[in-house]
Amino acid sequence: MQRVLVLGRGGAGKSTLARRLGEVTGLPVVELDALFWEPGLAGTAPERWAAVQQRLVGQDCWILDGDLGPYDHALDVRLRRADTVVLLNFSFPRCAWRAIRRGRERADFWRWVWSYRRRSLPRLTRAIATHAPHADLHLLRDPRAARRFLERSTHDPSASRAPQHPGC
Repeated sequence: MQRVLVLGRGGAGKSTLARRLGEVTGLPVVELDALFWEPGLAGTAPERWAAVQQRLVGQDCWILDGDLGPYDHALDVRLRRADTVVLLNFSFPRCAWRAIRRGRERADFWRWVWSYRRRSLPRLTRAIATHAPHADLHLLRDPRAARRFLERSTHDPSASRAPQHPGC
């Protein structure tokens, strides 16, 4: 586990899981939302976003946290390089509650969260099958499964701390 992609519905806890996985593995964590969204919540232009993705995935090891839903025009770039994909498929009520606690969100965010299993999840699973058939896929359906994944990662020699990852 050296190049990890964390995907899932808004409010699922992708950033929290990515940070904890980074602590366990010693891999550097990059929060894609912080790079993609420009002032005024304008998204990065697709050509520029693809270039940013190419630069990020060119590194030897990383954890990339983020699912930009309908705005993500470069998911395939990340998937091709990922050796591990973690897909958080938590329920709508859980994610909505977390998003409400986090703060105000735009209407398009709520449309994405609401329709995630019907629209985004099938698109993601097709993209994973097409662009990352080689990757270890971890489909986590609730926080308990996420905790078990982190515990297994703690004891997994291939996920050990940074000194074992010389390029990091």
